[in-house]
Amino acid sequence: MTANGDKKMTGNEIRERFLQFFESKGHRRVRSSSLMPHGDPTLLFTNAGMNQFKDVFLGLEKREYLRATTAQKCVRAGGKHNDLENVGFTKRHHTFFEMLGNFSFGDYFKKDAVAFAWELITSPEWYGIPKDKLYVTVFGGAEVAPGNSLGVDEEAKKFWLEQKVPAERIVAVPGLKDNFWAMGDTGPCGPCSEIFYDMGPAASEEGHADCKFPCECGRYVEIWNLVFMQFNRDASGTLTPLPKPCVDTGMGLERVAAVLQGVISNYDTDLFVPLLKHAAELCGVDFGREEAMEEGRGGVASLRVIADHARATTFLVTDGVLPSNEGRGYVLRKIMRRAIYHGRLLGQNKPFLYEMVNTVRDVMKGAYPELVESSERVSTVVKGEETRFAHTLNAGLGRWEDDLEVIVQQIERPGPGGDLDRTQSIRKSEYESLKVRIPKLKASDKCVAYSGEQAFKLYDTFGLPRDFIEDLARDWGVSVNWADFDKALEEQRTRARASWKGGGGKEAANPAFAKLGETFKTEPDFYHATCAKDARIEAIILTGGANRVDTKSGPVKELKAGESGEVVLDRTVIYAESGGQMADTGKFYDASEAQVLAEVTGAFYPVAGLVAHRVTAKETLRVGDRVTVHADAERRARIMRNHTGTHLVNAALRNILGTHVKQSGSLNAPERLRFDFTHFAPVDHEELRDIEQQVNDEIRLNTCVETGVMSLEEALNSGALAFFGDKYPESNVRVVTIPDPRSPRGFYSKELCGGTHVKRAGDIGVLKIVSEESVAAGVRRIEAVTGIGALEHYQDQAQTLREVATRLNVGEDDVLATVEKLTSTARQLEKELELQKRKGALNQLDELFGQAQTIKGVKVIVGEVANVDREGLRQLVDSLRQKLGSGVVALGMPDDGKVALIAGVTKDLTAKVHAGKLIQALAKQVGGSGGGRPDLAEAGGKDTSALKSALLSVPSLLEPLL
Repeated sequence: MTANGDKKMTGNEIRERFLQFFESKGHRRVRSSSLMPHGDPTLLFTNAGMNQFKDVFLGLEKREYLRATTAQKCVRAGGKHNDLENVGFTKRHHTFFEMLGNFSFGDYFKKDAVAFAWELITSPEWYGIPKDKLYVTVFGGAEVAPGNSLGVDEEAKKFWLEQKVPAERIVAVPGLKDNFWAMGDTGPCGPCSEIFYDMGPAASEEGHADCKFPCECGRYVEIWNLVFMQFNRDASGTLTPLPKPCVDTGMGLERVAAVLQGVISNYDTDLFVPLLKHAAELCGVDFGREEAMEEGRGGVASLRVIADHARATTFLVTDGVLPSNEGRGYVLRKIMRRAIYHGRLLGQNKPFLYEMVNTVRDVMKGAYPELVESSERVSTVVKGEETRFAHTLNAGLGRWEDDLEVIVQQIERPGPGGDLDRTQSIRKSEYESLKVRIPKLKASDKCVAYSGEQAFKLYDTFGLPRDFIEDLARDWGVSVNWADFDKALEEQRTRARASWKGGGGKEAANPAFAKLGETFKTEPDFYHATCAKDARIEAIILTGGANRVDTKSGPVKELKAGESGEVVLDRTVIYAESGGQMADTGKFYDASEAQVLAEVTGAFYPVAGLVAHRVTAKETLRVGDRVTVHADAERRARIMRNHTGTHLVNAALRNILGTHVKQSGSLNAPERLRFDFTHFAPVDHEELRDIEQQVNDEIRLNTCVETGVMSLEEALNSGALAFFGDKYPESNVRVVTIPDPRSPRGFYSKELCGGTHVKRAGDIGVLKIVSEESVAAGVRRIEAVTGIGALEHYQDQAQTLREVATRLNVGEDDVLATVEKLTSTARQLEKELELQKRKGALNQLDELFGQAQTIKGVKVIVGEVANVDREGLRQLVDSLRQKLGSGVVALGMPDDGKVALIAGVTKDLTAKVHAGKLIQALAKQVGGSGGGRPDLAEAGGKDTSALKSALLSVPSLLEPLL
């Protein structure tokens, strides 16, 4: 039943009646504006109904109507208006909500605004809310600027009295906090009048049985705010009456739906219940049972978070916001990740949020038909983000729970502890126990504190954002030492900056180069050209091929034909190997460029600023000679495409995997690019596809690649990336920027880099990732090809496909289906083989049971098993325990050159014999380790020759325990 005792109105009906009412009063129905405010850089998201009319109120825009009414979609989840952390834990906080409003642009003012509001909410023809459940407030006066006070809004009070509102139900609220509105420090402003509904004593969050309005215990809920734009405030604080005062009102649909549907919480309305039920279904929990669990780890709170965040996610992506690491995209990513985490709390480890998109669509499509058109695209975007975040979450939450277990154990049992042997099954059982143990410790005044260093590791190594860790700590009731976190972050930045500074050492240089480098630097022309004429030879080092018996390798005045050496020129177009970019190759010519004087196979920096060319002489080269230098232009172009491609890959990795990604090395060669980076998990196929897609989107955007020279500090402050371990001078660092006008920062990539790059991103042509692999703990490697290299890769792949199709004797389009059929056949054969092994294991059951011995009244079976796999070994132990009824089983077997051990103890004996401790003792004898539960434990070892003696020791290990 509704507040007036009639049949409940649905949320959709409430919205429609509001708009129809004001249409009947001469208002123009205006559709909701986008959640991305158009032309208003002061707003992150649309957060009020008046946003789209801001210029109208400021007199900057005129419309063909003076009265308007809207149902405006709004988001408050970032910046000044941020309700995110409260969502799910209160009855009325939301990230996404709808604001119903009516507006007057210099037409009617307080009298009509008050009359309209009272008629809509109290008339039986409209909402029919009982008048004895309503209270109103008016502005109670305040000092609006030093020495400038404004009194009680007697005018508004008079108009409420004219609507027969009892004087005792009209309350003047002094101060500027609640009943005075301003667009900013200067500009339109004015008093407000609010309507409150009495939810009754059951709604009091402080247990008040008979409190009076305006008690703030939660019983009295604001449902409508009427803003009267009456004044203009100047810089001195002086208020001047507006020539045409305006009206801006806002009624939260979710709140008025709770009132009209007779429930206390917004989440109990029909706007949310279908979402809550579907969330419960997707997470595999019982909705009715979860409703009784009012706590942050699971229960209805998590379902509320998912329902609310699904609405925000669906509408934001529909309006064009995409998950990213900055601006609106970052707020969206926070919302999505919070929902995903609360799904984990309910036990859902697979992507599920994307399936909520269609439920949001079905609930809201009547008012927002654009949801129908975009739902498939939105679902795809959401699923992609869920899949990417799953890797981060799995690794990060595993470490978080491991750390918490150690912290809690230290509080419960102070003293030194050993390393934890972690498995998913152990984590799951400990997770459940931690949910009970942490509140108990807090109840006994014990502080469960997570160190700042541990939090920083979650952030830096595992990629969990700081605000996500803050949510995690709050949900678990754990404190974090954020001061130490900030200290660790600053220490990392200091180490990185120290590693960035400097220019390279001279300790490995040939003494001749070191001496020359003190007074001379090679002038680099390789950024702008591939040919330099009239370059002077400044020094030659002989390195091989000498046919002069009186000369050893070292500085020489000339290099004869056939000899190899290192040649320094006064200027060069040959790029010297550095920063992961391979050196150019090329030739030295005479002045006419008709005769080749030397082949250039590479170049390097023997000391800072000095380029040494590795050459093989075709003619005699002498110190002081002038040569024309040609770099291989086609080879250079291929390297440049790969180098700029590397920058794009780096940016895409940080956008898609997270900003914890850091470069660990790179190679830019003519035939490919290689990029090493820190990440804690394999990059899956969908992520690789997204990275590749994003890179190629930037290539097609074809922006002009910019280079600039500035100080190191200026570069870092501008957002340029520098890489730990690389050396940069304090001044005159080169910054390479790939602009993107779509990005809030104005660029897609910005890095400190001394390499050569393409002029426009489109010069790369296309980039194709060909492999992703691990190269070290926590370090991944991507290899890719660009331009002609990408074409060659596609051609090779097409040739391979043709050959496979030929061998399978099918068309190319049928290759996949044929391979799947063959794979299915192979799997079936493997299953049959496994089944035969299992049967073989069970065939040994009777033989092993017959070997049972009795130790101090307890039956014990010990034996070596053959021709079974590990699963067969487990089944054998389970069957033997069941057949024994009461007893201990210890089995072992050789397993692919190693040892597999398993111990099982029936439940009645676990107080005496712990399977995990027994298996640890056996594992040590075969050079291995293991552990497990009191009733079942497994281990592995390396020494197969010690298996028999280990099994023979079981009786002696058990005797002291029985």
